[in-house]
Amino acid sequence: MNEENFLSQQFEANRDHLRAVAFRMLGSRGEVDDAVQETWLRLSRSDTSDVANLRGWLTTVVARICLDMLRARKSRREDPMGPDVPEPVDDTRQREADMADSIGAALLIVLETLQPAERLAFVLHDMFAVPFEEIAPIVGRSVEASRQLASRARRRVQGAPVPETDLSRQRKIVEAFLAASREGNFEGLLAVLDPDVAFRADQAAVRLGSLPEIRGAGAVAQVFKGRAQTARPALVDGAMGVAVILGGHLRIALRVSFNGDRIAGIEAVADAERIAAMEVDVLGS
Repeated sequence: MNEENFLSQQFEANRDHLRAVAFRMLGSRGEVDDAVQETWLRLSRSDTSDVANLRGWLTTVVARICLDMLRARKSRREDPMGPDVPEPVDDTRQREADMADSIGAALLIVLETLQPAERLAFVLHDMFAVPFEEIAPIVGRSVEASRQLASRARRRVQGAPVPETDLSRQRKIVEAFLAASREGNFEGLLAVLDPDVAFRADQAAVRLGSLPEIRGAGAVAQVFKGRAQTARPALVDGAMGVAVILGGHLRIALRVSFNGDRIAGIEAVADAERIAAMEVDVLGS
């Protein structure tokens, strides 16, 4: 058996799984077909000789394709397509109709309201048990940020919105952090930073002069002391964070995680493509 035939057989063995992932991500039969076909094309053009888990590799590929399709749909500002449940005409359509029944039209409608990255994190983790360590590079986030994406999506699906009290409390912490930073108040920074706080920056932020990683409240406070002059509190993909505005444009987004009433993690994102895929709402005073 030649390699192409072998890959074809392996792909066919995983086709139903890939369709299930794509259907939960896209909710549209036509787009599912496109996503699965593109997955096959990428498989046929790739060297998978070192791939130990082909099913996992294919899941990652179809997830990336679906994420791109969702982001393109959002950038065109199209209305949600809604679940496309075909009539059971042939075996493929029957399987798809059964799949839709098992998911539930109501769930598909709720999934349509999620941001693309939230939807992917929730679908892959909660429906297909993909670990966050594998989800993180797909959505371009840290493992913790990916976990938060799935958590927010889960609350939406379960009908429990992110508590406003939490966002209000976290905003006060971020505002105190930014005020201390602008004023050069080292002790004020220490007061809102967890002793084990970790700061991480993507490669674009490193090129702007940031260190790739800083650990510990003292070290992080020293770096932020006297800075944050153009930083503003913001909702970053629905979670409390910081937007750095330069020349009237969003240049850096800071994802912030919390441990009680202190900041436990800061992730600086300066990559233009990643920022463009985010939903960042700068909060007024």
